[in-house]
Amino acid sequence: MLSTTAAPRKEAGAPRRDRIASILLAGLGAFVALATVGALAATTHDAWVIGSFGASCVLLFGFPDVPFSRAKNVIGGHLLSSAVGLLFLHLLGPGWWAMAAAGACAAMLMMATDTVHPPAGSNPVIIFLSQPGWDFLVLPTLAGACLLVLLSRLYRFAIRCRAARRAA
Repeated sequence: MLSTTAAPRKEAGAPRRDRIASILLAGLGAFVALATVGALAATTHDAWVIGSFGASCVLLFGFPDVPFSRAKNVIGGHLLSSAVGLLFLHLLGPGWWAMAAAGACAAMLMMATDTVHPPAGSNPVIIFLSQPGWDFLVLPTLAGACLLVLLSRLYRFAIRCRAARRAA
């Protein structure tokens, strides 16, 4: 009788442990990625970091299999949204209505091109607050987004290899 009650308890605890392990691994991955872009920014004195990258890490490491975490969405969404933000800033000037129009246009273009990445929706706002030049498209936007995607893929690969070794 004791053995039949002990087994369900063990099984019931396994999903909770798996969830906690997944959360901790996602946090570790986000830390590694953000620490990498932060360290690059500190050592090169170039802007490798934008605020939307923190939210990108939530998707890349916490929800790697959702469509918003595809490389096409992360890189394309960030690049498109930053380009729209810069275009509106330089054509219309730094007004609140131009910022709102840029954000709305970036959202619509991401939807139209199937490159929706919600964190990238904040890029036009970031651009209007910081007013960078066109080089913002390359660094931090393109280089940073590519690096985050690469790090997330390497991290997932390492975790899968570790899990496979444990299962064997």
